[in-house]
Amino acid sequence: MTHLVGGAALMRIHLIGVGRRMPAWVNEGFDDYARRLPPECALHLHEIEPARRVKGGRPERYRAEEGARILKALPKGAAVLALDVGGRVWSTETLAAELGEWLRDGRDRALLVGGPDGLDGDCLARAEQRWSLSRLTFPHPLVRVILAEQLYRAWSLLQGHPYHRGD
Repeated sequence: MTHLVGGAALMRIHLIGVGRRMPAWVNEGFDDYARRLPPECALHLHEIEPARRVKGGRPERYRAEEGARILKALPKGAAVLALDVGGRVWSTETLAAELGEWLRDGRDRALLVGGPDGLDGDCLARAEQRWSLSRLTFPHPLVRVILAEQLYRAWSLLQGHPYHRGD
């Protein structure tokens, strides 16, 4: 959905991630980079309550429960991008090009981050794109900080800001 403020179109990025009650360093890191982004690509965090895990529990049940909560939290009309180890690995320059397309398109974007057991198949099926941050596995709290920083880096690259010095 395109939002107008003072006649200018705004695209919002919604990070929808499983997990609550993060350590202070996660919240501080995410908030620091989210604050740096301009209104035309504001980053909003939507925390999803994780499934209650029990000894001997089934990961597919946890994924399904969390997936239903994620899908319920999707903003109407948002383009959906799943963070998935099987997705495409992007360079910073590729992310900047993607962000530039998102800004031109004007639709909100929803970035889905699963819990410890990953994303449910319904979430993956709903996604228009799948993106892998790395072939490495990161703790889910750290993914929030990495995403916020990389989105800020991509935006700064588009603006010719000296923050990104990839050369």
